[in-house]
Amino acid sequence: MKTGVVIKSTGSWYSVKIDSEEIIDCKIKGTFRMKNIRSTNPVAVGDHVNLELAVESNAPASGNHTGIITEILERKNYIIRKSPNLSKESQILVCNVDHAFLVVTINFPVTTTTFIDRFLVTAEAYQIPCTLVFNKIDRYNLEQKSRMNMLIDLYKEIGYTCIITSAKEKKGLDVLKNMMKNKINVFSGHSGVGKSTLINIIEPDLDLKTDEISTINKTGKHTTTFSEMYPLHFGGYIVDTPGIKGFGVLNMKKEEIGRYFPEILKRMSKCQYSNCTHTHEPGCEIKKALKENEIAESRYHSYLGLLEDDERYRY
Repeated sequence: MKTGVVIKSTGSWYSVKIDSEEIIDCKIKGTFRMKNIRSTNPVAVGDHVNLELAVESNAPASGNHTGIITEILERKNYIIRKSPNLSKESQILVCNVDHAFLVVTINFPVTTTTFIDRFLVTAEAYQIPCTLVFNKIDRYNLEQKSRMNMLIDLYKEIGYTCIITSAKEKKGLDVLKNMMKNKINVFSGHSGVGKSTLINIIEPDLDLKTDEISTINKTGKHTTTFSEMYPLHFGGYIVDTPGIKGFGVLNMKKEEIGRYFPEILKRMSKCQYSNCTHTHEPGCEIKKALKENEIAESRYHSYLGLLEDDERYRY
């Protein structure tokens, strides 16, 4: 029996790094998927797993050693998205994360506040420190820069760290590297926001595939098709994840949602009713703060979308 961490998943094979630094190509037991795991991928990158060594002639690696994953150890957190496969509920992108970086672009393509807020809510729910990386600063006109600065002020006021980066101008990369050092980091965001380009500059030997966004609809092409964990030369790991079109929050009770908005959480105890939904009740401190511009309309809009689980609020 060996224990290791999953560094790559292709759906049928899992690359597991064990204590000896050896990488073992593994499959899962045939009955593993039946153990009440409601996702398309019961094993995900970042998982700590137990495995039994075996021999498999058609393994992806050149060596003969392969393994069978027999157990997933307890996860401290994970990042999840709505599965592209409608027959399943969800897809786990990465587990056991120390720091999440959400790469945001004002244009080329547009990242909406509803998308940002859904990601932040999930990070709050699983206690994952999250930084917003405002990328492609070199491509913005004055109006777009003004929009970016407004969003940075909004999220900094709530308490989130925001940094500005440009792959072309090498701006903000030292700050980014210092925040990533000796941690398991995940980069996420829409396709086309520049995740893989930033990672390639931070860790040039990786040479991850990148592509230009569509000039017609200004949306990104999916250059990353599965999650993979890479070691960083300055210490730690980076996980590159597939681009996410619509980030959904799953398995969250409605009465819990407000607790994952820091500006709502710190005010909700002052509401007249302990079970206030912050939508129509009298004596609601959140509605009062919204009226007095102490809570941003975009954030309240995101809260309503999560409360209603409405497709209109997801992008």
